[in-house]
Amino acid sequence: MIGLGIAAGLSVAMWLSRYLRTQLYAVSPLDPAAYAAVAALLAAVAVLACLIPAQHATRVDPTVALRYE
Repeated sequence: MIGLGIAAGLSVAMWLSRYLRTQLYAVSPLDPAAYAAVAALLAAVAVLACLIPAQHATRVDPTVALRYE
């Protein structure tokens, strides 16, 4: 899901970059380094957002979780 979201976001960003040409001063609208950096940052945040709850869930005793419901 993370990969699909990043791929969709990159394609939309490249499509919309032609409208931002007048606002970009120090970078090209299709700069691959900028796109790669943003994609890597978003992927890292998404993995971290998935990893933290997963680690907390592994610490819960299954019998306690089943009895709670």
